[in-house]
Amino acid sequence: MKLIKILVLFVTLQVSAQQGGMWIPSLLQGMNESEMQSLGSKLSAKDIYDVNNSSLKDAIGHFNGGCTSEVISPKGLILTNHHCGFSQIQSHSSLENDYLKNGFWAKTLSEELPNEGLYVEFIVRIEDVTNQVLEGVTAEMTDREQQSKRGSNSTAIEKAAKKEDWQDTKIKAFYKGNQYFLFVTERYEDVRLVGTPPSSIGKFGSDTDNWVWPRHTGDFSMFRIYADRNNRPAKYSKDNVPFTPKHFLPVSLDGISEDDFTMVFGFPGTTDEYLPAVAVAQIVEKINPKTIAIREAALKVIDANMKADDQIRIQYASKQARIANAWKKWIGENLGIEKSGAIAIKEAQEAEFTKQLKAKGLEDKYGMVLPELERLYNEIEAVNVKRRSFIEVFLRTNELTPVLFNLAQLEGAAANGEETFEKQRDANVGRLKGIYKDYNATVDRGVFEAVMPLYTDTVDATIYDKTAFTNLESALKVLEGNSTEVLEKLNNDAAYQYLKPFIIEFYTVIEPQFQELNPQINALEQQYMTALMEVLPEQRYFPDANGTLRVTYGKVKGYEPRDAVYYEPVTYLDGVMEKYVPGDYEFDVPEKLQQLYADKDFGQYADASGKVPVNFIGTNHTTGGNSGSPAIDAHGNLVGLNFDRVWEGTMSDIYYDPEICRNIMVDLRYVLFIVDKYAGAIHLIDEMTLVHPKTNQKAIKIKKAKKSK
Repeated sequence: MKLIKILVLFVTLQVSAQQGGMWIPSLLQGMNESEMQSLGSKLSAKDIYDVNNSSLKDAIGHFNGGCTSEVISPKGLILTNHHCGFSQIQSHSSLENDYLKNGFWAKTLSEELPNEGLYVEFIVRIEDVTNQVLEGVTAEMTDREQQSKRGSNSTAIEKAAKKEDWQDTKIKAFYKGNQYFLFVTERYEDVRLVGTPPSSIGKFGSDTDNWVWPRHTGDFSMFRIYADRNNRPAKYSKDNVPFTPKHFLPVSLDGISEDDFTMVFGFPGTTDEYLPAVAVAQIVEKINPKTIAIREAALKVIDANMKADDQIRIQYASKQARIANAWKKWIGENLGIEKSGAIAIKEAQEAEFTKQLKAKGLEDKYGMVLPELERLYNEIEAVNVKRRSFIEVFLRTNELTPVLFNLAQLEGAAANGEETFEKQRDANVGRLKGIYKDYNATVDRGVFEAVMPLYTDTVDATIYDKTAFTNLESALKVLEGNSTEVLEKLNNDAAYQYLKPFIIEFYTVIEPQFQELNPQINALEQQYMTALMEVLPEQRYFPDANGTLRVTYGKVKGYEPRDAVYYEPVTYLDGVMEKYVPGDYEFDVPEKLQQLYADKDFGQYADASGKVPVNFIGTNHTTGGNSGSPAIDAHGNLVGLNFDRVWEGTMSDIYYDPEICRNIMVDLRYVLFIVDKYAGAIHLIDEMTLVHPKTNQKAIKIKKAKKSK
């Protein structure tokens, strides 16, 4: 049996030899460059990342710290997902101007809508600073001492880094803390909404189709970056002008075919590819089932209320999408881990690792790592499950409990003096104003009643009748006065009285237990990463995602999710019409799009068969944060917009299997079709550079017909 597992591992590694991985763009020369070119790329490593000349990396922006965007015109026009811009679209929406329902397209620069707090950040350069960060760090130090030394070293490196006054620096750890890179960045904070399709296009399929293939979603929105007169970052001002990028992506009208090379360039958030088998088993068997159940209970309440009331639909659109996204992802993650046999494969890898330790005489050095990891994961399991459940119930699914959780910090702030208290209170006031803008006490109470029994047997929903924290006006009155007055009112509030014992337990029992064990696990996982690369050097290692700029590459490819089922890699507008359900919030289709389809009015955006491609899938290794990332063809042109993964492949955050892991992208021809034919925003098409890379020609610009006098 062990031999079979090891053979499975070997075959899997061979199959994925050129698939999978999130690679640092400054280190592509050599293996990665050769792999990409063997898959069909015509790009050099310098075409992708170059400090001295413009390159593809200059067009890739971190969108508000959680998504990716790309510059697609010389006037700072950027493209990202509809769901990435969702909260901004929602914030500008009202019953009178329902941009979620009807879409929005600015006809002129003056009509583009500013968004407070929204930013796009670009990478100027990346430097390996591993030796400097680890200088003075010794094996004799405790974990805390090592962490402190790395931190002080990093601070010194950041301060000494050469940069312009308007630029910033940050250092990130890679390979579980075995390597460190410095990033010099530029952050643009005047980013305005330019255009969005209605949710019936941008969110077509909604929860039913989320994480699912075949997909037919036009998940895109457009924004524009503005800068000062010197093209430097600046806060919002009417005097700002459209940003001039170092590079922008041309858009291919030739599209894609199966087996075409694709590269996704973006800011993936978090992965854990090197977890031991015991950790993966804990996620699948203990953590995910609990968190799935909690979010499912919340969604039933929210969905029912959104369907019944348009005002609630607008208020809760962003919250519902956030809750539903992770809920369905975790379900698919469990399915994928089971289908791929990921736990057994990891066990086989660990068996091979242990075997090679003995063969290479390294048992004394690393022999305790895996047994100790297993012991610690078993020890942390109960508190880990309870902690995750607390986070879901008290901080993720409803609004009242996180409000009171944050207000509890006022008690600690008051102990440090009135000035500290006032700063904490001001922060909470700002937070409350944001929350209550889209708050509905009836919905929130329903969610509370649904999720709280999954954490405790003592549920008291009557607190909603007695608390001051179900509307902004009464909540702010509680916060009026000095620290003594505020804390007295807070502690007399019925909801706070109910929740305070849970909050105290979290801070005094749950979190301390978790924080005692988790650093030990992190230190051992860092050592395990070091050991793997030393003991099994022939394997292909890529760093886990950590919110930094990465390249992943693969091919357009269909897949077989289960026996006798094969999915083609491209979907078409025909499929949108096949799924159309009149009046259904998930599958309704705008009347104009129906008419365009009936008239076959597709312009230059149909493929050779005369159909409009909507979505396609590939073997690119993506995760959260890659939403909005460009899918780039072999010549460096934009062909797709990454927005999702197939359900069975969501486990790629833990284990990448090239047989079933697929990322889902919007075909750029569908984006252009919607912008041009549906929205009539031809001025945006004219900003872009449209190309036919297969014939090395630029596309003919579309111009509005001049009206006769």
